[in-house]
Amino acid sequence: MKPYLRTISPEEALRILFEAFRPWIFAREELLETTEALGRVTAQAVFAQRSVPHYNGAAMDGVALRAQKTYGASEANPIRLKLGQDAFWVDTGDPLPEGTDAVVPTEEVHQEGEWIELIRAAYPWQHVRIAGEDIVKGEMLLPSNHRLRPEDLALLVAAGVRTVRVKARPRVIFIPTGDELRDPFGELLPGEIPEFNSVLIGSSVRALGGDFKRIGPLEDNPSRLKRALEEASGEADLILINAGSSAGREDYAPKVLQEGGGLLFHGLSVMPGRPTFGGAYRGKPVLGLPGYPLSALLAFRLLAEPFLLAMMGQLPSPPPSAKAILAEDVPSRLGLWEFVRVRLFSDGHNLIAHPLPRGAAVLSSVVRAEGILKIPPQVEGFPEGKQIEVKLLVRPESVRRTLLIVGSHDIALDLIADRLRRIYPPVMLATKTAGSLGGLRALARGFCQMATCHLLDPESGTYNIPYVVKYLRGRDVVIIRLFWRQQGIMVQKGNPKAIKGVEDLLRPEVTFVNRQRGGGTRVLLDHLLKQRGLDPGGIIGYNDELTTHMAVAMAIKGGRADAGMGILAAAKALDLDFVPVAEEPYDLVVDRKALEDPMVRTFLELLRDTDLRGEIESLGGYNTAEMGKVIWP
Repeated sequence: MKPYLRTISPEEALRILFEAFRPWIFAREELLETTEALGRVTAQAVFAQRSVPHYNGAAMDGVALRAQKTYGASEANPIRLKLGQDAFWVDTGDPLPEGTDAVVPTEEVHQEGEWIELIRAAYPWQHVRIAGEDIVKGEMLLPSNHRLRPEDLALLVAAGVRTVRVKARPRVIFIPTGDELRDPFGELLPGEIPEFNSVLIGSSVRALGGDFKRIGPLEDNPSRLKRALEEASGEADLILINAGSSAGREDYAPKVLQEGGGLLFHGLSVMPGRPTFGGAYRGKPVLGLPGYPLSALLAFRLLAEPFLLAMMGQLPSPPPSAKAILAEDVPSRLGLWEFVRVRLFSDGHNLIAHPLPRGAAVLSSVVRAEGILKIPPQVEGFPEGKQIEVKLLVRPESVRRTLLIVGSHDIALDLIADRLRRIYPPVMLATKTAGSLGGLRALARGFCQMATCHLLDPESGTYNIPYVVKYLRGRDVVIIRLFWRQQGIMVQKGNPKAIKGVEDLLRPEVTFVNRQRGGGTRVLLDHLLKQRGLDPGGIIGYNDELTTHMAVAMAIKGGRADAGMGILAAAKALDLDFVPVAEEPYDLVVDRKALEDPMVRTFLELLRDTDLRGEIESLGGYNTAEMGKVIWP
């Protein structure tokens, strides 16, 4: 087989699926108690079994009477009626006594013993809820293909509808494939991958109103896949095969479907998600979702979700969109729609979009994203500062309630964000890792209100202030101390290479992993090397760059490297050894105008919290004595 039959657009793929299977004629139904039918979709029109209200009743507290007997009443000519004979006291909701057709409010009635006196005439049916005023028995209440909401259920119960016929939940069977897949909660060896896509896709199916079942995971074996398809085709309304859809040696899924005569398309013009395929097995629709989680989720959203909604007589609800300014250059490949997840920041006037990591396996980007940028196939990306359109994944209010810090990474920021969320849920703190210089540049361009940095100036021996003066010239900012922290060389447990300082990084048997250019840790390393007259070109792995302390620690833990620069807390978190080389300040640079923002003030007040300081220091290598102190100017 060719790697792909023919790469087509998601719209064309969906059209092919709809023409082949006509999901809107999905016919299975079931009868439910009305009170148990929330979120289900009506299979046929629903009609009222009784009128609402089913009697003429008082709409106010007062006196029920026949309006004709009050005609001519005035202050000069009051009308007197006898209680219990021509007039009857009623409360709101009471049925009208026989022979009456109006209610006079209590405040308009003057009573003397068993007589009442009126100085204003009533008109027929005033202040009366007439039988059938809201609903008439036999009236159609809801049409077919209506998703039932709480207010719908209340209406049906009021109208005496005890049971409702709804569409059955579409049955989705998910078949994850791959020799490497394992129980996500078991011990994993190198090369083994936890099978969690069934949670990602299964939860998405259930959220739409479908039923979900998993078969597998299966080893990479075409015969085993055929048996699973035989089993699934007997009960599924939609079959989803996960992985095995690309062009690798063990990607059998499209071939199995093609040999059965049921492959309709293979290859979408999207990134991520290009290896997606669609077809049929034993007359049942089959979609092949790529193995990487972002690819699988995007393919599900583009094809499986509208297909399942069509089965339930529903249409997808497009997310709201908004204009935003791009905070970084975003390159893209020609010929493919690219979907880039972004973090959003509101400066009070504009939305700013910060692109998140784009790897198809980076599931954390899905969790952190607040919007999606779609780049058309004919465009080679967008430049920084361009106004773009993003599809919102959260409510606009959530974006306005989010404080964004761009800059250097530190795991203590996660503790601060969590504490803020606990004590003041309306405000959320989000971070975007961009390195210390990246944070200052973002602040200089107005792409954030706060940046974190720990940049050593070799000439003066001071931290941060020289860089703030240089890169934020003309902007009114303050520097607030967060904490001092231990920087050093993280090494494998037991320090098998006996690394004692930066000099040892140049030994030929030592493999290093570095931080990105512009990061404070990288600046510190380069300073230490220059100070000792050492050539960084002699370090094996000097150009192997990662963007966070935890990523460096994980590279050492996993054996990718023997050493890397980072903070003590990251080494402790992964049980690594640590060779200290410096204690450095880690600071927050804040636009002075932001200090007027109540949310920013709430965040800064939190920095005085003694429990939070203790929690940070317990991570190891932190000194929070100056936390929250303005150190410049």
